[in-house]
Amino acid sequence: MLKRMLAIMLTGMLLTMAVDFRPVNAQSRQDEPRVAKVRGDVLKLGVGEKAQVEVKLRDNSKLKGYIGEAREDSFTVIDSKNGSNQRVAYGDAQKVKKAGSGFSPRSWIILGAAVAGAVATWIIVKPALCDGGAQDRGPC
Repeated sequence: MLKRMLAIMLTGMLLTMAVDFRPVNAQSRQDEPRVAKVRGDVLKLGVGEKAQVEVKLRDNSKLKGYIGEAREDSFTVIDSKNGSNQRVAYGDAQKVKKAGSGFSPRSWIILGAAVAGAVATWIIVKPALCDGGAQDRGPC
């Protein structure tokens, strides 16, 4: 009985190795929108040395370089400094953005509001403090 069980187990392992079953990274339904967005971002940025990107992976590591190749299931990031390349599956990438894109529109709005607030404060506070030029101290 023991020999028969071992023979069946050994046969099963050999068949598994012969058929070459590989583990598949299953994607849940909630990951599909993120994967579609990453794929769209990669296609929008294009391929080549002008397509400089910063890729944030799901394990919070980051890759910098340019997109060397974009396939249906993955893309290749080539490091500009040393020329090494790394294939990244769309499911493994959390975010892809253009490298060195500068300030975001939100940052520009905050900066503009701060400058407008400083100018408005100067216009309102200076006349109140200076009292028509009678005082010699402060911002007058």
